[in-house]
Amino acid sequence: MSHAIIGFGPVGRALARAFARNGIEVSVATTRDPASFAAEAATIGPTIRAVTLAEAVAADVLFLAVRFEAHKDVATALPTWQGKIIVDVTNAYGVPPGELGGRPSAKAVAQAFAGGTVVKGFNHLGAAVLAQDPAVQGGRRVVFLAGDDDGATEQIATLAERLGFAPVKLGALAEGGLLVQARGNTWGQLIFQDLVKFD
Repeated sequence: MSHAIIGFGPVGRALARAFARNGIEVSVATTRDPASFAAEAATIGPTIRAVTLAEAVAADVLFLAVRFEAHKDVATALPTWQGKIIVDVTNAYGVPPGELGGRPSAKAVAQAFAGGTVVKGFNHLGAAVLAQDPAVQGGRRVVFLAGDDDGATEQIATLAERLGFAPVKLGALAEGGLLVQARGNTWGQLIFQDLVKFD
């Protein structure tokens, strides 16, 4: 299974570090020419590859690490996202609830990425915390996941474990997704909760 990160801001770089720590290949892309950030990507690790957006969307699993407002622009990169898992790492803080039509923000992302399967995850931690080694005092840092497709959520849970995190599944987007989303000027109850799981 191939992986890509769309967005190379603080959150995108934090995710890239998690892949690099575990020797897992991942492509990183923005709307810019990859030459403009290839050197920075290379400093993170040899498994991080700067590519064009068109190349990145060929991956099976895509981490959407852009501003929420930019998700519709990214979604135009393919006519259909059939067979793709999109991990929604965005936060819609500051977006008026009316613009979301009363839905969780991940549902809006799912509508934009027609045909794809959206799993909400990796968005509740700040970039500085997400960038750290998730091994903490003998435990593993928790990442929350929510999705409407159990198989896709399980695949991302497995990947989260490979990246060293402890995945906690919250259920469907309309339920668990509300706990890890932002909208208007409010944050979901689990946003910024930096928890560690001890096995």
